[in-house]
Amino acid sequence: MPEMKFEADRLLLFGATGDLSQRMLLPSLCALHADGLIGKDLRIVATARSEMTTREFRDFAREALEKYLPKNRRGPMADFLNQISYVPVDATTPEGYDELAREVGNYKGLAIFLSTAPSLFEPTISGLKRVGLTKGNARIALEKPLGTDLESSREINDAVAQAFNEDRIFRIDHYLGKETVQNLLALRFANILLEPVWNSNYIEHVQITVAETVGLESRVAYYDDSGALRDMVQNHMLQLLALVAMEPPTSFDATAVRDEKVKVLRALRPAKPEEVVTGQYRAGALDGKSVPGYDEELGKDSGTETYVALKAHVDNWRWRGVPFYLRHGKRMPERITEIVVQFRCIPHSIFEGRGARTEPNRLVIEIQPKENIQLTMMAKVPGLGSEGLRLRPVPLDIAMPDAFSDVVRRIAYERLLLDLIHGDQTLFVRRDEVEAQWDFIDHIRNLWAENDIQPKTYAAGTWGPSAAVALAERDGVTWHDD
Repeated sequence: MPEMKFEADRLLLFGATGDLSQRMLLPSLCALHADGLIGKDLRIVATARSEMTTREFRDFAREALEKYLPKNRRGPMADFLNQISYVPVDATTPEGYDELAREVGNYKGLAIFLSTAPSLFEPTISGLKRVGLTKGNARIALEKPLGTDLESSREINDAVAQAFNEDRIFRIDHYLGKETVQNLLALRFANILLEPVWNSNYIEHVQITVAETVGLESRVAYYDDSGALRDMVQNHMLQLLALVAMEPPTSFDATAVRDEKVKVLRALRPAKPEEVVTGQYRAGALDGKSVPGYDEELGKDSGTETYVALKAHVDNWRWRGVPFYLRHGKRMPERITEIVVQFRCIPHSIFEGRGARTEPNRLVIEIQPKENIQLTMMAKVPGLGSEGLRLRPVPLDIAMPDAFSDVVRRIAYERLLLDLIHGDQTLFVRRDEVEAQWDFIDHIRNLWAENDIQPKTYAAGTWGPSAAVALAERDGVTWHDD
């Protein structure tokens, strides 16, 4: 299927008054405008249920930009704001779409961004279709969650497919917009050093950690319906796993990259009950301050998990026998997202007779809050001591802000919005990827239901239930917590 590479001259932004729009979308668009990366002829039509005029929305947008976008990245804000107009629309009713279509006008290319609840996708697309805003060079971006299981995901995708072909659907996983995640592809496929050892012969295991210090915050209703497995593992973490494990694509384009990712996701072995740990935080301490438990924040008892650790297997030639340990939790001791590639021990140490102990090499790719790549190598400790030769692991660091000090650090959505406007699907998720992810996750949720598995408790400010430690230690593995 050919990729749509035309540049949009209209951007239609649904949910324009929402939190994501204020914190990410409007600041990203303003920053792209300041850097001259989006044309002055791009008209942005914002819409939401809130009744306000274009002037009032521009004032609203200005406040969001002043709050969330650094001053040195704003550029001439008045010029950017003048490219925005606003039309109030209740997505659930037919009224308003005709006015929206008039405001959009004739377009060479239309990019639509749905920053709304998934329950509004179907009526929104129906409304757009009725007024002709799905015709011609129109494409649509969808924010997660795309369903709550495989069946509901298919229903959403079927509804979208009634108006848009697959090559015009841009499913967003904002992790794929992060520089370090994209740099993982460069690290693997632009360096001959790593690819020969990127397999089960040399890699012992892989760890992927997404730890958050926050609790429920403002996501109470959504999170209690979703839980950690569906909120984070189903999308972000399985995408990271796919990028680590994928075969080299034939080129860096949407079809080639996504073909290789979906092969990995389809090769995931269904998890066993003993390979998954689920937990829920209780009251504890973070940074010396007391924090309430999940049930206290929620105001009632709940069986929703705030922590998941699992042992995954990719059953293919490259990765057979290499476990992938994934863990995600809220109210962890620190906020960090990282990938740890643990290499095997050297087959024979020539230094043992001299009292030296070797440790396996380790590659740590830190995605947030810092962007950093660290490779640990063994080196001799300087000195002439009589106790013999000593070796010590030495980190070789590539700190992104230092290595690229002349490059502006960007919001992940800047990359994704720019690719949406230009029609590049490489960093967006294809339908078969989403469905393969849900297939793996649904199996785990069925295990929990069939075996009546309830979340184990853990104190806020700790690294999760003790069972998660045991999950790794049974294989002689220690979680990377330092």
